[in-house]
This record gives sequence, C-alpha cells and structure tokens, in this order.
Amino acid sequence: MGDVAVGARSGHDGEEHRGRPAESTVPAADSAVTSGNDSGAAEGDRVTDEYGTTEGEGPGGTARTPKKQRSFWKELPILIGIALVLALLIKTFLVQAFSIPSDSMQNTLQQGDRVLVDKLTPWFGSEPERGEVVVFHDPDNWLAGEPTADPNALQTFLSWIGLMPSAEEKDLIKRVIGVGGDTVECKATGPLTVNGKALDERSYVYAGNTPCSVDDQGGQFKVKVPKGYVWVMGDHRQNSRDSRYNQADKHHGMVPVKDVVGRAIVVAWPVNRWDNLPVPDTFDQPGLSAQPASVGPAVAPQAAALLGVVPVVLWRRRKQ
Repeated sequence: MGDVAVGARSGHDGEEHRGRPAESTVPAADSAVTSGNDSGAAEGDRVTDEYGTTEGEGPGGTARTPKKQRSFWKELPILIGIALVLALLIKTFLVQAFSIPSDSMQNTLQQGDRVLVDKLTPWFGSEPERGEVVVFHDPDNWLAGEPTADPNALQTFLSWIGLMPSAEEKDLIKRVIGVGGDTVECKATGPLTVNGKALDERSYVYAGNTPCSVDDQGGQFKVKVPKGYVWVMGDHRQNSRDSRYNQADKHHGMVPVKDVVGRAIVVAWPVNRWDNLPVPDTFDQPGLSAQPASVGPAVAPQAAALLGVVPVVLWRRRKQ
C-alpha cells in the first residue's frame, strides 16, 4: 500500500474543477493498526475499553469516566466482615469446634483436645447412633459443682463466631451406647450389653478400666431407653459422670435427642493428634442394627470462611 500512486487531473477536467482542491487517495501508513471493522482509523496510539470505544466514551459515544480499581486496603475490612459472617454461619449450621476440659473420654480424647462437631446432619433429621461420640447440652444440671470458664471479651467474641472453641456453653461429650428402644445393662465388671448383645469395648475403654463400675451409685444398672432419648457413657468408665450417675434427674439419666448438638467427627488439635472418630466395629454386630457412620473430611470455620471469600474477591474485581 505504501507505493500507491496518485493520478493528477489534466485538460478539460482540470479547468472544470479549477478553484477546487483536487481529490486524492491517501494511502494508509504501513505502521497503522486498524480496528477490527476496517474503518481506516489508526489505533496505534489510542486505548480501547471492553466495549471497543475510546477511553472516555461509552458504548453510544457518550462521555464515560473509567472506574478506578479500589485499593486492596480499602477492600480488606469488607473481606474481613464477609469472612466473619461466613464463620458465624458455618459455626451455626455446619461445623463447630469444642475443647475437651476433662479426662472422662480418655484415651479416645485427651484433656485439651479440640474436636470438630458436625452440626449439619441433625438439620436434616439425622439422629445419634450407637457408638458415636456426641456433644450435647447439659440435660439437667449434670455439671453442677464444675468450675465455669471466665473468658475475656475477645475470647467470647471469637467463640461466638466459631473461631475459638466454645467456652461458656454448658456442653458435655460422651459416647452413645443406647438409642430409643434399646435395653442397656451392666452387671458386676461387665461386659456391657445392648439388647442382650455383649459389647467388645477394648478398643476404646480406658486401659485398666472395667466396662461396669462396681458401686451402688449407678455403676450397676439395667435401663430401657425411651424414644427420643439416648444413653451415654464416657470411655474412661471409672472417671465419668455420665448417664449412670444421673438417673435421679428428670430424664432418669437419659439425654434428649433435641439436646444433642452434633457428632464429634475429627480431632483437629493438637496437630500430632489429628484423627477421625469412627464408630467402633462392635456396634455393627448382628442384633444391634447399628450402621457404622462414615466420617468425611471436616473444615474449620475459619478455613471455610477464607475459602468462601475467594469467589467474592474474584467477582468484585471482575465487576471493576
């Protein structure tokens, strides 16, 4: 294109158009960059926006002021707020962390362990099953005489949104032995039986403990669990104030299913004790009708909240 010639008008044509500038065809420069519609307009020195228009113009040619991307530091408080809301929702409806304050569940759980409790499945009608480790609200003053925590304001706030284990709620953690309709019995030193079937508890009962406690305060018992209730016992049998020793309360030692917060599924802290909490095989023997519940991976509220923020950040930046 750079060598296209321009023809001059002569003779009669030149006179007829005298006084008017001669028309000519100007070749496009070799270095010019044309737009996709071949309009002939050079674009090498102009910026086009996402609409294909010159900066400062809208799609219809009207003046348009480009958006200035918001500073990350200005967005940070918004992202933190979103993360806190997500953490609160996760703690309320999905997973909550709890701290183990005593030795009543040794050696399955040690004092100071942090467990993650599944709070989602109860919303869909799931009820506790035999062998599960569950957290439940104090049914009828089981924790009388126990020291109460006195968290500071920051600890209270972090507990409220689920970034720290619950410190104020009066909750307990035990293993479900019997569910509605079961007959649970323990005589002498054991074994413990459910519906006449002896349980092999060697995999989870504290070493040196017997399945039953030989005493007259509740260590020897035979109970029928009503519908809508569960019978719970600690794995450290000789160091657990569980259903056996609360038979004088208004529920006769039973725990209402409505008071069960959820199933403890994972030991999340300390790191060297990371483990899941499966249902022992003894609860799957014929005659008990136990269905061993599978344990899926759990996500801490703070981790899930951070994951939830990622798509929000990408969406906001794309909008800008």
